[in-house]
Amino acid sequence: MRAFREMEIAGEHTGVVEIVLAEVLNNVVEHAYAEHGRGVIELDVKREGQRLTFVIRDDGRPMPGGIAPGGIPQDLDVAEKDLPEGGFGWFLIRELTRDLRYHRTGNRNELRFFISVEKRPYD
Repeated sequence: MRAFREMEIAGEHTGVVEIVLAEVLNNVVEHAYAEHGRGVIELDVKREGQRLTFVIRDDGRPMPGGIAPGGIPQDLDVAEKDLPEGGFGWFLIRELTRDLRYHRTGNRNELRFFISVEKRPYD
């Protein structure tokens, strides 16, 4: 997060970056590397004008069906005891990123997306 502050990314945007990276990296650890419990994760970030472009690679299991999950919002209009434990990750990732693309080449997963860091007129 220090690197994003050094790039002078506004706090509201670094918060979005932190949420997205936490969800994506957690999914890699929990699902792609579930059998091993360990593995390499590469994270490339590049600032391109008013957006940050991310490329995340790993050597874990492929995503089911060869596609990134759709990220359907959970039904929260239920009794407290019936609230879902999880299922929010891909919904958040898809809501907070743009141009999300997944592909597998050989034994490697690659997820690409960008996050806008555009300043608003009142900033």
